[in-house]
Amino acid sequence: MMSFNSIFLSTSLILAMSFISNRICAIGVQSIPFVENYDIVDYEKSENWAALPTKQDSADLTPKDLATHEMPFDIDVFFLYPTSFTKADERWNATIDDAKINEKTDNASIKFQASIFNKTGKVYAPRYRQAHIKAYFSKDHESARQALDFAYQDVRAAFIYYLEHYNNGRPFILASHSQGTTHAQRLIKEFIDKKPLQKQLIAAYLVGLPVLKNSFYTIKPCLTPEETGCFCSWRTYKTGYEPKTNIPFDEIAVINPITWTTGLAPADKSLHKGSVLADFNQLKPKSQTAQIYKGVILTNKPKFRGSFLFTSKNYHVGDYNIFYRDVQENSRLRAKTYLQTQQGN
Repeated sequence: MMSFNSIFLSTSLILAMSFISNRICAIGVQSIPFVENYDIVDYEKSENWAALPTKQDSADLTPKDLATHEMPFDIDVFFLYPTSFTKADERWNATIDDAKINEKTDNASIKFQASIFNKTGKVYAPRYRQAHIKAYFSKDHESARQALDFAYQDVRAAFIYYLEHYNNGRPFILASHSQGTTHAQRLIKEFIDKKPLQKQLIAAYLVGLPVLKNSFYTIKPCLTPEETGCFCSWRTYKTGYEPKTNIPFDEIAVINPITWTTGLAPADKSLHKGSVLADFNQLKPKSQTAQIYKGVILTNKPKFRGSFLFTSKNYHVGDYNIFYRDVQENSRLRAKTYLQTQQGN
C-alpha cells in the first residue's frame, strides 16, 4: 500500500507540474494587497528551520535501497525549497508557522530533495514566508515582486544567521529548487559572487528555473563532473517537448544531470544512477535518459504507481529526485574534490 507521502508526491507531480507547464496567470481568487509589516522571523528557534543538523527532520531520511556506509564530509549544504503555497488563497505570502504548508514542504521537498545531500554534508533548510505560486504568473507584477522580495528577506536573514551561528568557516554547497532558486540567485549576488565568502563555495545547484550563463560575475556554469566554485542548473521535460521561452536557448545554463557535462549527446539509461519517485524507499537505477535540448533536459517518462494518470510533459517537481542518486554522487564528488584541493594548497 502506498504511504501518505507516496500519494502526496504523486499528486504533487500531477498538480504542481500542471501549474508550471501551463503558466497560469492567476489562481482564480481576488488578491488582497501585499502586507509588509510582519514580525521578523527568529532563526534561533529550531522550529523555523525545515532541516537542521541538531534535530530530526525529513532531510535525515535515506531510502532503504540506498542504505550505504558513506559518511558525509565536514561541509554544509544550505537548501532552499520550492513553492508549497499553491492552493487558492488571497494572501501573497505564507506565514512561517502554517502547519499544513510546512507539512507539505517537509513531506515533499525536504524528504525527496534536501535528503539527497545528507550523505554529502550537514543540511540546513530555513523555513521562509514563501510567495504564493501566483507570484510567478499573476498580471499584478508589482504585488508579485513585493511578495518575492518579502520572501527573500526571510531567506537573507536565515543565511546571515547560518553564517554567524552555524557555519564556522566550513565549505558549503548552495542547493535550491524553483522559488528557492529565485532566492538562491539573489544570495549569490549579495553574499558570494566576488565576495570573500566565494572561497567557501563548493558549488551551487540552481535547479528548476532558467538561469542565465552570465548571471554572476565570477561564478560560471559547471562544465565537468568534479568542477568546483561553479553552478549547475537544469529543468526537466519529457522527450519530445518543444521548449518555449523568450530567452535565447544558448544563453541558458544547463548541465546533464547524468553525465554532468554540457555536451548535447544523450545519456542512456545504463549511466543513470537512480531515481527516487513515489516510493521513497525504492531506488530505480538505469531507468532514465537525459539529453540537453534547447536549454532544458529531456528524459523518458518516469514510471511509478499511478504514473499512467500523469500526462504532463513538464517534470518540474521531479527535477531533483528523477536524478536522486546522480545528484547525490555528484555533490559528494565536488565536495571531495574541493577538500582535496584545499589540502593541497
